[in-house]
Amino acid sequence: MIHFNVPPYFGEEFEYMREAVEAHKICGDGGFTKKCNEWLEDHTGAGRVLLTTSGSSALEMSALLCGIQPGDEVILPSYTFSSTANAFVLAGARLVFVDIRPDTMNIDEKKIEDAITDKTKVICAVHYAGVSCDMDTIMDIAKRHGLFVVEDAAQGVMSTYKGKSLGTIGDFGCFSFHETKNFSMGEGGAILIREQRDVERAEILREKGTNRSQFFRGQVAKYNWVDYGSSYLPSDLNAAYLWGQLQHADEMQADRMASWCAYSDALRPLEERGIISLPVIPDDCVHNAHMFYLKCSDLEVRTVFIGYMRENDILAVFHYVPLHSAPAGLKFGRFNGTDEYTTKESDRLVRLPLYYKLSKQDRDKVIDRTLHFFNTL
Repeated sequence: MIHFNVPPYFGEEFEYMREAVEAHKICGDGGFTKKCNEWLEDHTGAGRVLLTTSGSSALEMSALLCGIQPGDEVILPSYTFSSTANAFVLAGARLVFVDIRPDTMNIDEKKIEDAITDKTKVICAVHYAGVSCDMDTIMDIAKRHGLFVVEDAAQGVMSTYKGKSLGTIGDFGCFSFHETKNFSMGEGGAILIREQRDVERAEILREKGTNRSQFFRGQVAKYNWVDYGSSYLPSDLNAAYLWGQLQHADEMQADRMASWCAYSDALRPLEERGIISLPVIPDDCVHNAHMFYLKCSDLEVRTVFIGYMRENDILAVFHYVPLHSAPAGLKFGRFNGTDEYTTKESDRLVRLPLYYKLSKQDRDKVIDRTLHFFNTL
């Protein structure tokens, strides 16, 4: 069976985890947590990066740092994972979904302004498949209306927009290091903080509402409970595992990109004949080969294709069911404007296997079976 995803592993991770154990520091903010934070700051240019227990918790921290209050509204795409919405719902916000662009599957920046009301507090930009939203337009809208911008860059580690790392453009950015992402610590994430003024508040939130970080830096005389917070700090064992991945970042990215390009080159003739659609990468964007997807003509063809691939021992999978049509989406939000593309495009999309060390033999089989299926429709 060719799996859809296989978490990366190099063999050095256990050695780093052993070092953490022998240092008698396996809770959060140990040596490996700090190394990962610094690596991410160096490679993204973020003002401050803090590892979190998940991409979800990074989003939750962002919602709290934006000062979300019950009744505030957050604008976001419906085509995203539930974590994006949950973070703001937990803080008391109402969700306002807007349509996506059919080319990138990202929020349609032209539909945002019409969704703004006097209750709007945040625009959440989700960078689907590691391809950036139109951040210039989004930041301009936010500035003119006095809104926060949160980047859900869960899939966007090492992707850029006009030379800027995703997650560093808005007020707050959120990474995920779940096992399905390019770099993994099993469960984990990171919050990227643009402004220095927000760092201390973020540290307090992450440390159960205490000033523990300031205390250990000698900035305060007592370690105390100073505000509300939660346990958003991951174990140093998880950070040690991630550190083993980050040491091979360039190698991993090159390997994933080789698979992505092989798919794109091989399947391009199908697109040229109008049989499928392939991912679009805008000129201002550099992506990270997080996933490779194609879009069938409709839901019926996609369903048959997924079944055909499974019969050939290949796991190809669809992605999100639009949140505005889900029970919780109907409960916690509304769709602004017309759903022209969100449902239609999500029904067409299917993802092919893509992970570090996907063998050429397996990749060629995926390509061969894909070509065979669509050429015999």
